[in-house]
Amino acid sequence: MRTLRYLSVLGLLALAGCQSAGRYHQQQDSAPTFAYEEPSFQDAIPKYEPYRQFNSRPYEVLGKRYEPMQSGKGFEQTGFASWYGQKFHGHLTSNGETYNMFAMTAAHKTLPLPSYVRVTNLENGTQAIVRVNDRGPFHSDRIIDLSYAAAKKLGYQAKGTAKVKLEVIYFDENDNVTVGSQPTVTYAEYAGLVEPKKPAEAELTGAPEWYIQVAALSDVKRAESVSSVLSSLYQVPAQMAQVDNMYKLLLGPLSDRFQVKMLLEELKRNGYPEAYTVEARL
Repeated sequence: MRTLRYLSVLGLLALAGCQSAGRYHQQQDSAPTFAYEEPSFQDAIPKYEPYRQFNSRPYEVLGKRYEPMQSGKGFEQTGFASWYGQKFHGHLTSNGETYNMFAMTAAHKTLPLPSYVRVTNLENGTQAIVRVNDRGPFHSDRIIDLSYAAAKKLGYQAKGTAKVKLEVIYFDENDNVTVGSQPTVTYAEYAGLVEPKKPAEAELTGAPEWYIQVAALSDVKRAESVSSVLSSLYQVPAQMAQVDNMYKLLLGPLSDRFQVKMLLEELKRNGYPEAYTVEARL
């Protein structure tokens, strides 16, 4: 009971299937009942984020004990997805964040928080990348609760559930990436900047080159336009890598570490605060 009280303080009771009476204005969940702009449906952008340790402790809900995973690396799962919407909109998630039904987020019973997951609707082949920041769904026949926007992108918001496949997109501190049970690759390989190294090949020993990832956009035309403008403005090569449903804008390759540092600072001052460097050895 002590564990349950602790998690309740952190917002566990904001989860579907584990709510206390009177906490919400609605008795039953629903899609938005007010006028709203159509969500952008832009996938969450996977990156390295340290896990929140207070979400790694075992907890109990409805008499069942759950043991959160310590790492999501290599995780895949197949089962049924549900979604949650207006009833929980604006309330705290288990991660201590505010739930936004129009953002690409999700709830999972045991994945570390936060985690990034590629969700494939096995009934129609559509995909979405979501950031898991909540606990749930507490139903034995469901493996993940998606936000209303994510469910709508996958095309099952009207029917309520769909059979899906989950693949965690795991970033370590050095930007090595593991998607589900696939082999771990460097960020440069993940983004398609270099060919994946074959297992039998020797370690890469070439001089390092750097790229600066400026942004990730879902609109290819806008991505091409921004890429062209930045390349012309800063007089450096530009690359555009498609990863899943996103177009990642990168400047480079650059071999001068000082040039990389100065360009990164300039980009951050001029409207791209999330820009960061990626090292690749060819």
